[in-house]
Amino acid sequence: MKEKINIFSLKALAVAAVISFTGCSDDFLKDKKVYGSFDGSVVYEYYETAKSRVDYLYRCLLPNAVGGSNALTDIVSAGINDDFSKCTEEYGEFSLFNDPSAVLTIHNVPDYFYVINGETSPWGRIRECNDVIEGVTGSETLTREEKEELLGQAYFFRAWRYYLLVKMYGGVPIVDHVQNPVIGDGNGENLVIPRSSTKDCVDFVCNDLDMASRYLPVQWDGDNYGRITSGAALALKGRMLLLYASPLFNRGDDQSRWQAAYDANFAAIAALKAGGFGLAYESNGGDNNAKNWAKMFTDHTGKSEAVFVTLYNNVSPIAGQNINKYNLWEQGIRPGNINGGGGRTATAEIVDLFPMADGKRPGESIYTYDNEGSKFFMNRDPRFYRTFAFPGVEWKFNSGDVDFSGTTMSGLCPSYYTDGSEYELWNYCWYVSATDLADPSKSGYAADKLGTRNRSVYVRKRSNDDPSSDFNVFTDYSSGDQQGFRRSAAPYMEIRYAEVLLNLAESACGAGGTHHAEGVQALKDVRARVGYTSANNYGLNTDIENDRAKLFAAILYERQVELAYEGKRAYDMRRWMLFDGGVGQGSLNASWALSGFSGNTCNYLGVTPMNALGKRHRIEIHVEGTGAANDNSDPLRNETRPAALTLNENIVSEIVGDDEVISDPAVQAMCNFYNANFTRKDISLDGNTLGIDPVFLPKYYFLGLRQSAQQTNATLYQTIGWEDHSHGGMGTFDPLAE
Repeated sequence: MKEKINIFSLKALAVAAVISFTGCSDDFLKDKKVYGSFDGSVVYEYYETAKSRVDYLYRCLLPNAVGGSNALTDIVSAGINDDFSKCTEEYGEFSLFNDPSAVLTIHNVPDYFYVINGETSPWGRIRECNDVIEGVTGSETLTREEKEELLGQAYFFRAWRYYLLVKMYGGVPIVDHVQNPVIGDGNGENLVIPRSSTKDCVDFVCNDLDMASRYLPVQWDGDNYGRITSGAALALKGRMLLLYASPLFNRGDDQSRWQAAYDANFAAIAALKAGGFGLAYESNGGDNNAKNWAKMFTDHTGKSEAVFVTLYNNVSPIAGQNINKYNLWEQGIRPGNINGGGGRTATAEIVDLFPMADGKRPGESIYTYDNEGSKFFMNRDPRFYRTFAFPGVEWKFNSGDVDFSGTTMSGLCPSYYTDGSEYELWNYCWYVSATDLADPSKSGYAADKLGTRNRSVYVRKRSNDDPSSDFNVFTDYSSGDQQGFRRSAAPYMEIRYAEVLLNLAESACGAGGTHHAEGVQALKDVRARVGYTSANNYGLNTDIENDRAKLFAAILYERQVELAYEGKRAYDMRRWMLFDGGVGQGSLNASWALSGFSGNTCNYLGVTPMNALGKRHRIEIHVEGTGAANDNSDPLRNETRPAALTLNENIVSEIVGDDEVISDPAVQAMCNFYNANFTRKDISLDGNTLGIDPVFLPKYYFLGLRQSAQQTNATLYQTIGWEDHSHGGMGTFDPLAE
């Protein structure tokens, strides 16, 4: 198996060794300055060592494919079932933010602000950025070009870390220089900085990103692929201003904020196009049920899509050297019977909301959708088949030279699979008794040695299912950092071009006027990539052409589909207050009540509040027959399974009169097998206690500061809606005040 080595990521991982040449000398102690493990008077006078400091920022602050960066406190939701995503339709189970039995207080609210470990805290990261900015700016030997290249990247990462804070808290302290923590320099008073307004923080982030965009190139050469570009800086600025224009911060629907967001996203698109970025596989992304669309997540062939990207490698670990950097997403989504992490369960709710093959929502389509039937896979949007895996589909992989008859694989995997190119997902279930079958809370026993490890409909998004790909190095290790699919070099895109287009569409809709049509067109462009055409208006209702609320709703729906399991939905729901429409905000603070968006964002968009949807479920496909909890008792053990779907078939019926006719024989055979053997059962993922359903409280839209944060900085006033530990009573800091 070929190992993928990315030079840039290896450099970033080795930075600590590169810059530690001075150690803690007597001069360092006498100087009483905090330089970490390098001498600031030297390191910035040489381009290579200064560049190593910038590379260290990449190591610290690049988002991780499974959330966070190199510290989970960096609050980057990236598509796993974390506390953010479990508040959405993507995953079930209670999270910290929607469990009605455990209300958050200043004592147990997650701490994304203070963080005890200073090095990995937001402020430790910001200090590193400030050190680079000051050091490079003050260098006497670096050329102007070298300074601008290095500063552009440092300004971006400082803005990125502040963006993450503002997204959760609104206004936070602005620290734009390296603080000297030594008592005696001003007695330390200058270290204690109060919270700035949200507006000041947004302006600070945008100013940094403007600097970054001016200094950085629109594209780097091949050896530097993955570094921040001018377009990436502007794309983050567009995301920042879109957040500030959204109902969470813009209760009165101030049009000027939408215009500012539009201007930023328009500029981002222009810069990205100048750098050769665009929709990957724009002309054929929908072919073979979005096969090319799916490829852009797994290798570098679709790199034009990757605006802000984290690179990985699959090199073998070397003792004492931190050179391996693996993308753990693939391991997490793969089933347990092939040495994967067990898989992630998609909810019935998100399966049922994906569009049909004509682009319409189920229930509005020309195709019939029976959300109680088992054949939920028929006639769906092409992206459906690359987002979910279900019984009867191929899910291949490159297994290299792993022996499937060996101890590990033979214990996990059925004997009829001899390598990864043969793997098929057959995770239907049966029950040991008719009583369990009838019990809506009980699960069955899954086929193919999955047993009780079944995930029903699996998340397949961002999976590498090409058996010829060498981006994954598969192993039969039963544990450890190289188990199964862990050695993956697939990139992770935190910002990709399609999101920037959708950001432009949304901000154009908000800005209104002549921009409205631009928003419609951007939405159509995203849909055209996966095969929709003007023949049916790209599957869109014509009323979006002139109705602002309906266009907003269509864009948010498209984000649910296009960006599913990429960590964006929870933040969209917060931005638009989709848990409750914003009701209850006035009880926290009178000025917080929505005066725009018809006073209720859910009513305005025509959607049901998440808090009103009740429990979420998983889809279990089961047979009617019963049997013991072992593979030998499979009621279908003597049945011949149809050929698993390769996903290259035509899975869309032809409408002939009042009938839907399946033309592909493989699809027809699969449907016949489903009809003869399978039934759908929806099982709650949120427990079975009546009246105990997920609820996101109004005060959670802006997180409060944990008690420990106020204890270390007496000037920090608590956010409205949360108890103020330092000043008594309830919080008075208003994230909406300018």
